[in-house]
Amino acid sequence: MERRIYAPACLAFPMNGEAMATILLVEDEKSILQFVRDALEDADYTVLSAEDGLNALKLAREKQIDLVLLDIGLPGLDGFSVCRVLREDLHIPILIVSARQSDADKVQGFGVGADDYIMKPFSIRELLARVQAHLRREQRYRQPKRRMALLKSGGLSIDMERHEVSSGTTSLALSRKEFEVLCLLARHAGQVFARDVIFDRVWQDDTESYLETVTEHIKRIRSKLARVDAHTEYIKTIWGVGYKWEPSVTQISRSSSSSTY
Repeated sequence: MERRIYAPACLAFPMNGEAMATILLVEDEKSILQFVRDALEDADYTVLSAEDGLNALKLAREKQIDLVLLDIGLPGLDGFSVCRVLREDLHIPILIVSARQSDADKVQGFGVGADDYIMKPFSIRELLARVQAHLRREQRYRQPKRRMALLKSGGLSIDMERHEVSSGTTSLALSRKEFEVLCLLARHAGQVFARDVIFDRVWQDDTESYLETVTEHIKRIRSKLARVDAHTEYIKTIWGVGYKWEPSVTQISRSSSSSTY
């Protein structure tokens, strides 16, 4: 793949004041791996690399990773399988980088937990900009919130500060974007949101619109909610319009004044 744009060092984004972000780069084609690795290191990121799925999972378990760049066509364990396993344990951005451009591949990628889908060939400037945007958003989630709220809806408790959802003593393992979608609907209970509105509110930093990922995330959220509260339908489909949050009881307790999502 031709190196189209050199990586400006100013695009590096520190996760804190002392250390730069560590990125796990998973790519089986050596020329692309080296090209992307060089660009990331030129931008002062720390890069760990793997050429197959099993080594990627090993590195993810052993090292502190801030973001994953993941190819699909890997030997042995493919990128979709790797993404699914990573998403069960890690709440960090996972960006698929692939030459596959079909709608089915994109839907599958988002369905297994990817936060973004970047198609090859790509501009290195765009890749770095997306990496920076996801890390910036991740850092915002780690910062203390001025306004803290606990949303209680049906049998759920949604902790806006800690980004946790629980039912009784059972916590739900939600990805970052699943949590965002759930919060958007729950904080506006009864309001109908079209798919494009949900996408614009949750995926606002992304440059490519892909509405089917909203449907996939709603499906996954419903499945996870059903595991802890099978007797409540939290998200209702308004056919031809969108989705709304409408459980039996909705109550909000705040530690400070209200804020909008």
